[in-house]
Amino acid sequence: MKKLFAVVLLGTAALTLTACSSDYVMSTKSGDMIITHGKPKIDKQTGMTSYTDQQGNERQINTNDVAQMIQKD
Repeated sequence: MKKLFAVVLLGTAALTLTACSSDYVMSTKSGDMIITHGKPKIDKQTGMTSYTDQQGNERQINTNDVAQMIQKD
């Protein structure tokens, strides 16, 4: 019974961590495709979208330049 509980707990933890680190694809109005690590954050005060690129660098893009943002499967 303890092994079953441990397996279920580890499976739930793995799924939770996987869901938190989903990649997104942003297409810009100029036609560029940007793959992000994690969900980009939109700051309405500054008008900028912050994201982490595939190399782990923090970047920003003007939200008006983003045409579409979808979660990568």
